[in-house]
Amino acid sequence: MEGIDTKRWNSYGRVRSRRLTDLQRKLWSVLLPSVSIDSFSDLESNTQTYRDIFVEVGFGHGEHIAQLAAQSADTLFVGCEPFVNGVSSLLTKIDALDIKNIKIFRGDARLLISEIPDGALSGAFILFPDPWPKRKHIRRRFIQKDTIAMIHRKLKESGVLRMATDHPAYQIWIKELLAQYTKLFKVNFSDSANRPSEQSWPITRYERKAAGDILYVELVKIGE
Repeated sequence: MEGIDTKRWNSYGRVRSRRLTDLQRKLWSVLLPSVSIDSFSDLESNTQTYRDIFVEVGFGHGEHIAQLAAQSADTLFVGCEPFVNGVSSLLTKIDALDIKNIKIFRGDARLLISEIPDGALSGAFILFPDPWPKRKHIRRRFIQKDTIAMIHRKLKESGVLRMATDHPAYQIWIKELLAQYTKLFKVNFSDSANRPSEQSWPITRYERKAAGDILYVELVKIGE
């Protein structure tokens, strides 16, 4: 697709599905260059401007990150998403709401997070990641022991990591994994019947379509 490089990142499966609208194609040329980053070093001029920095891993259509950014102008939100249609959806929200405090990283979020100085991140979100249900694909899951450990290092004291999934096997995987981190995080689980407030945890398009019960997880980093 002209003007959109879909070979600059590694991704399992397709990075584009639906045809983009004329407005979305225009925003790729006009808006994306001003909000796109290639590494955390591209944010150095922003780190003193904002009180907090949050990272969302795989922001989908951008509902969650856009709402948080719109209601927290003093906070910088960095969305990581390799899929063209997701980036396009977020660009339309940034344009429509005139949001100034979102940056987009179009690659593997682990690359960006690894560059963040230890203790510099206020929070991270991993909402409804691909569950990769087949046993041979479990290694592809984003939520792994080393990923949780890395995010813990990057978080400030009392920094938060929020995760959510509607996939039963992934829910078990997450609970078993987090049992190893009770000395590093205060862990709170909730379900669909006790969903966190939409003000602090905006609902996404995917969440509205979720077929089963949802596991919501909030981890708060414990001071060392």
